[in-house]
Amino acid sequence: MTSMKLIITTLFGLETPVREDLEACGYSREDIEVTDGVVTLEVRDNTWTQDVARVNMWVRRGERVFFQVGEDFKAEKFEEFFDGVNKLPWNDFIPKGYAFIVNGFSRKSALYGISALQSLAKKAIVKSLCSARGLGESGIIGEDRNNGEVKIQFGIVNNMVRMMIDTSGNGLHKRGYRPLTHEAPIRETLASGMVTLAHYKPFGYEAMVDPFCGSGTILIEAALLACNCAPGRNRHFAYEDLPYIGHDVWKEARKEALDLEDLSELDDTFYWGSDIDRRAIEDAKLNAERAGVGMFINFSVADAATRTPSSLEKLTGFDRQLIITNPPYGGRLMTPEEADEIYRMIGKTYLTSDGFCKKGVRLSVISPDDSFEAAIGNRANKRVKLYNGNIKCQLNNYFKLKK
Repeated sequence: MTSMKLIITTLFGLETPVREDLEACGYSREDIEVTDGVVTLEVRDNTWTQDVARVNMWVRRGERVFFQVGEDFKAEKFEEFFDGVNKLPWNDFIPKGYAFIVNGFSRKSALYGISALQSLAKKAIVKSLCSARGLGESGIIGEDRNNGEVKIQFGIVNNMVRMMIDTSGNGLHKRGYRPLTHEAPIRETLASGMVTLAHYKPFGYEAMVDPFCGSGTILIEAALLACNCAPGRNRHFAYEDLPYIGHDVWKEARKEALDLEDLSELDDTFYWGSDIDRRAIEDAKLNAERAGVGMFINFSVADAATRTPSSLEKLTGFDRQLIITNPPYGGRLMTPEEADEIYRMIGKTYLTSDGFCKKGVRLSVISPDDSFEAAIGNRANKRVKLYNGNIKCQLNNYFKLKK
């Protein structure tokens, strides 16, 4: 059996949740490899186009999906890089008349200078195409973006080169439900990862509450997960314009996704969001409606300080609450001093003075590094290193009750 490798890039810290996404799609753990910022899935050569569509449709915590061209090769010199790129079967994946661009990165390797490597890769690919198409050494490859565009990426890690073609286009965090912009929104993929890393179990006897909900992303992602809604069902992908993959597999993947989701009415409301900004709440409601889960989430204008454990029990009707949130922090929307004041308010509201959870609540807060722990003076029970864009963050999970 021949195979093809699909490469899913991730935010650092979300590699394991991406592997879980793939396992939920039915892929075997033996076919999945996890490394820093990358998850690799090996699929059958005779089904790989359908797998491209399914992975793009269902991966919640990944950033992009690529397929690998050929095999990894070693390159410590520019000549080795050029020869390795040139030997790959580019004519199979770059249609005649299509434009193509090359981007890439290099880490812990002898080769550096990304612009030089981009240029060299482009020349090597052109030479390969000219040879495959019988154009000779001095041939010209016509490129027209009106016909289509192939986005190629190289990755060089520890002197090993991997060449890939992007199948996603826009990043997978662009689900299609959040066209409106709100101040410093959290990325959808990160929000979905937070839900899983907080050990949330959908439709258990526990409400999920975000007292700084902003545009509603964390709660929307939780509801999409609970209802088994594919995150990519309301958007399109770059692979649809590649003739050897095409639009039909997108239609098949979307039909499969719509058949599997469950949006039946519930007796209880499990998701509760509030924000002091009325405009943010209006945006959140619209976003939830676009995502198809507006009926499952209650959004309201409220000061986070009023969302105490006792008030939440009365509001939600549940005696257990998961407080999960991305509060504003220094350098994002306010000064570090103002952010610390908010952190201390959160700690005082949901935790005891010695860092245990108050009765009926669990707390999960994302913050830059350990700034939340430092502000409240208590270490989290479980910490996970994450990135919010380029900002190094930490998910602080508090779940222990005082005995």
